[in-house]
Amino acid sequence: MTVAKRVRLEDVAAAVGVSPASVSLVLRGVAGPSAATRERVLAAATRLGYRADRTASLLARRRTHLLGVPVVLRDAFRAELAEEVQLAADAAGYAVALSAVTPVHDEARVVEALLDLRCEALLLLSPTLSPAALAELGARTPVVVLGRRLSPDRFDVVRVADDVGVAAAVDHLVGLGHRRIVHVDGGSEPMAPVRRAGFLVATDGLDARVVPGGYDEAAGAAAARALLADLPTAVVTANDRTAIGLLDVFVRAGVRVPEDVSVVGYDDSALARLAHIDLTTVSQEAPRQAARAVAAALERLDGGRVEPTESVLPPRLFGRGTTAPPPRAPVSRTFRRGESGISPQ
Repeated sequence: MTVAKRVRLEDVAAAVGVSPASVSLVLRGVAGPSAATRERVLAAATRLGYRADRTASLLARRRTHLLGVPVVLRDAFRAELAEEVQLAADAAGYAVALSAVTPVHDEARVVEALLDLRCEALLLLSPTLSPAALAELGARTPVVVLGRRLSPDRFDVVRVADDVGVAAAVDHLVGLGHRRIVHVDGGSEPMAPVRRAGFLVATDGLDARVVPGGYDEAAGAAAARALLADLPTAVVTANDRTAIGLLDVFVRAGVRVPEDVSVVGYDDSALARLAHIDLTTVSQEAPRQAARAVAAALERLDGGRVEPTESVLPPRLFGRGTTAPPPRAPVSRTFRRGESGISPQ
């Protein structure tokens, strides 16, 4: 006698063209998938003769105490923040599943993979997903967004006040005597508009301008080459990686930092604290952000909180070796173009 092969949840998912996690949500009646998706899943389950595995269902109801964290490994600050999340989770008796965001595995795909691992909550580090996508995800599972200014909408938000942080950088430079200050912005990155707006407000009445940039070393290098023809006395960059690209070109071009130009970064990443870089920068308080984010996730998982919350932490400026009073006379030397070994990724 031939025993019919049992239809699995994965078979239903393959027939519909969605993830097994989405099929599970539909069959359990959990919010998240669209009405059209629900209709297709239920029709496929009936057509294939799917029956829930009661043993697997009982197993699925067991707690995993696992938090999912997508991470961009090339971003020094986000990698450091992920480590702080791991430490905070360990202290609370939870484990962390890290999954790398790459050009092949984008953030949305990594999120689905973490949900398939039965992560009980997701902690997203400066995510690029749209607010609508984040709200939809928050309807499926507890979500905490770190480092991005958004109105909480079915997800929690933990961030520092970036406009205040950039204003602190400007105040530091003005206190040293600077009046010609440039901001190399973050381009289209999520927090770039907030930092750019904070800079413009803080420099009102000064000789200030914004130069297009980005969040990596190549963007900083490109901005530095553009600035060589008309050197300001100080530069505030979108983040530390941008600052490091800027510094690389300045060193190769013969621009002295901080004698000719002062430079301030943003993040206080581990690279900024290296002795040979010694970058003045604004700290995003990674340990405090991580601790508050893990606490927010646990308030939902263990405390039963439903309403979304927002926690805004004060940033902190660290003055180091890349800032000093401006030169007494305008820098008039001709600088080399300052090509660097940094290339766009």
